This record gives sequence, structure tokens and C-alpha cells, in this order.
Amino acid sequence: MKTTDILSSPVPQLVDQYRRHLNYLRVSITDRCDLRCLYCKPEGLIPKLTHQEILTYEEILRLVRIAVDMGITKVRITGGEPLVRQGVCGFLSQLTHIAGVTDVSLTTNGFQLGKYLHRLKDAGVHRLNISLDTLKPEKYQKITGIDGFKKVWAAIELAQQLGFSPIKINAVVLKGYNDDELVDMARMSITHPFHIRFIEYMPIGTANMRQKDYLHTSDIKQRLTELGPLLPVKRDTHDGPAERFRFADALGEVGFISAMSSHFCDSCNRLRLSASGKLRSCLMSDEQKDLRPLLRQGESDEELIRVFLASVHAKPARHHLTDPKQSRVNSQMSSIGG
Repeated sequence: MKTTDILSSPVPQLVDQYRRHLNYLRVSITDRCDLRCLYCKPEGLIPKLTHQEILTYEEILRLVRIAVDMGITKVRITGGEPLVRQGVCGFLSQLTHIAGVTDVSLTTNGFQLGKYLHRLKDAGVHRLNISLDTLKPEKYQKITGIDGFKKVWAAIELAQQLGFSPIKINAVVLKGYNDDELVDMARMSITHPFHIRFIEYMPIGTANMRQKDYLHTSDIKQRLTELGPLLPVKRDTHDGPAERFRFADALGEVGFISAMSSHFCDSCNRLRLSASGKLRSCLMSDEQKDLRPLLRQGESDEELIRVFLASVHAKPARHHLTDPKQSRVNSQMSSIGG
């Protein structure tokens, strides 16, 4: 289907050439982060975006409204670390009030989360994804560069008390770093109403990780068998790519994101907007469209719609990171937004 054909329809929708309906937009509002995680930080120093290079909240809200008119219903706010940007709660309050947005969630490393939880709830955010790769304080410091485990865990407990749900705890699994804790982390889903999600490492940016550090989902599942059989959980309308399971009588569940060993490209429903205004239809590709110049040159919504449609039309059938000739995405994860 040609872009011009889509644009001529009464309500242009975000449907790619493989008939995937895109209804999920991930928005990075900053490339800055207060942690330096081993699997995310680049080798050497990468210049941070200047204030002028980052989209304003007003520009982001305009793009979200356009995207919602085209079929986006779910918006996730990411970074870097989104809670380091000033005014984030006021922005989130405006975002949750956009007609047509049925779900707004936040991905955070949790280090600043405790002091924002009441304001986040008042802003209308109820779903949280919190990065936590270990349950051991000393290992947390080794992985992130900061002695912050107790602060993050206190924020998770407070979020539960305040009624945030679901609370998803994301762990990137790496051999020799945290693979000895997989059973302990999965056991949390039995005793707590948390969604523990195990994520295969994705080679994005220039972080100093090697292929021998990767651990595939099949290996992770095998290690969890000592807790009992994994019982499939029915998917719901807000689900992302995670395979969902629970153990018998568990309060929570476990999930697996297998971008490398069993990619989910055929059902991908995502677009990504970077903090600098780059629109990406695939996390695992460096292909992107730059919306910032158009916004600041005063282009019409119709022209911005054309760029959205062109990006969606160029969405690849699948990623190629497992191909011998493309082993890595060059863009940094902190700038893409995950």
C-alpha cells in the first residue's frame, strides 16, 4: 500500500505494508540518566543533547495527538531516565487527558521514583515498569555504578502500597552478572503481585557486552523449573511483546522478552519517538525520520502525518540483529528510549 493511498483515506491509520496495526507509541523525553548500567552505557563519552535539541513537552503532546488520531491508544514514557527531566508530572497529567489515549505508563530505573509516586498517581499514571537487575545491593552497585538498591526497593514497596498496578520489574539477564539470581527473582512473583520480566540482552549502541554474556529465554525457563511449571497467562489488550506465565497460586507472574532468540516482529505494534524528535518504526534498526525540523518550521499536521505514514510504511518485516552482517544497532539505547 502506498503512502499516498493511505493519506487519501478519511482517517489515515498506522498500518504498515505487512498489515500490522500500530497502536503503541514509546516516547523518550530525555537522553539523560542518573545510572550508568553496564549493558547500556557506551564506551567512552557520548555528548548529551542540548536543551534546544530536545523536544519541548508541547511538541511531544502535539505529536502524540496526531498519533492518537491515527490509531495510537497506548503511550509509554521512557528516557534515559524520564524522572530526571523537570516538569515531568505536569506533562504526564496533560498526556493522560488526551482523548483517545487509553493507557499511559512509565518506564523508570526507580532511583528517583519514591519522591514522585504521589504526583504520578495524581497525574493519572497507574502502570510502572521498573528496571531492577539484581536483588543484591552490592551487585546493584556493580551493575549500575550507584549504591541505590535500598532506595529503589523502598520505592517499589511504596508503589505497591499506593495501588499502582501492574508493577513490572524488568531484569536484563546476563551470564556472570545476575543469572545466579533468576530463581530468586522469579520467586518474587509468588510472594508479591509483581510482574517479573526477564529480558534478553539486545546489542544496541556501544556498551561493552559480548555475545558470550547473553542468555536466551529457553535457558532462563529451564532454570526456573525448580519453582514448578510455568502456566500460560492469557494476553490482554495492553500487552507488549512479553510471553506471560505464572506459577501455581502466585500473586504475580513472570514474563519473557525474547527479542534475539525468538523475535516477535510479526506482531510488533510499536513506534518510537526519541527525545530529539526522531521517529523510529523498529528498535533494532537505525532507520529513522526527523520530525523536529518540521515542528520548528511550522509545518502543518498534514505534513507531520505524511512523515508518520512514511515511517510506518518503511517498517521492516523483521529485525536482522541475528544476521552475521548486522550484529549491532549503532544508536545508543538512552537516545532511542528502549
